[in-house]
Amino acid sequence: MLDYNVTTQVVTEPVTLAEAKLHIRLSPDAPADDLTTYQSIAPGSHAIITDFGLLGSSVDVLGLITIVNLNAGTCESGGSIAAKIQESDDNATWEDYAGGAFTTVTAANDNSIQKKTYSGSMRYVRVVATVAGNACEFSADIVVMSSDYIEDTAIMGQIKAARDYCEKITWRALATQTITAYPTRFPSSNELELPRPPLQSVTSIKYKNSDGTEATLTETTDYLVDDERMFGRIVLAYGKSWPTFTPYPMNPIKIEYVAGYSETNLIPETTKQAMLILIGHWYFNREPTGTASGYIASSVNSLLSMDKVGGWV
Repeated sequence: MLDYNVTTQVVTEPVTLAEAKLHIRLSPDAPADDLTTYQSIAPGSHAIITDFGLLGSSVDVLGLITIVNLNAGTCESGGSIAAKIQESDDNATWEDYAGGAFTTVTAANDNSIQKKTYSGSMRYVRVVATVAGNACEFSADIVVMSSDYIEDTAIMGQIKAARDYCEKITWRALATQTITAYPTRFPSSNELELPRPPLQSVTSIKYKNSDGTEATLTETTDYLVDDERMFGRIVLAYGKSWPTFTPYPMNPIKIEYVAGYSETNLIPETTKQAMLILIGHWYFNREPTGTASGYIASSVNSLLSMDKVGGWV
């Protein structure tokens, strides 16, 4: 068995707090109190600006149901608005949200509202815009369902516990996480499979000699990374061989890599449904429930069996 350890924990769960609440039918008693509207771009007449240079304020939307509105007023003659949603994990590095571009606004379709749902997994969103031809009146709002249920912390714990359970059954990494594997020796073949697929990238391969001297292999020069197959693997580059060395007595080889499903490689729906079943069961049954728990476990394990990949030798 190739031993490993999760060295950087999951930040973004594959099931959001909002999705869990919808699944267990937690509906707010006063919808107006649970909706919060933030101005990303303040209302007003905005002058010509190129290359999406009008940068809206960002909003933390992690785990919340999020709607983004583009509120178009009057575009002066020849004026137009191009706006889109951007997302970020750190509120510093931004990228365009796929499907987040609004229909360009001109005099032909101004004085209207466009709405888009943000269903990405990053923490922050904002709206950016280009104004061309002439000044236009508009604004952009980010609306979140921000109900602060007293049991949110408990539900988040159940989400993490459900992911942990499903990961142990399927042997997959269900969300992005950094893992360090500890082979006791390099393989006799020219490749090495890594635990907990899917593999995203390999950060480093280090090995330590008996005297404590550590060396690092170089990707593309010494080895190649195959992240296309079900089992991610490290393959020796052409003409290369694994290092020959006298190993350090403890953890002589360390392979650090990033694994897990992501926004561009979504968790299997069967596994996600298994998580939701567990979350719902744990929410409504705070204590052991005998036969009912057996039925739940059977349903969950049946779903997970379709995505189980087994262990490593």
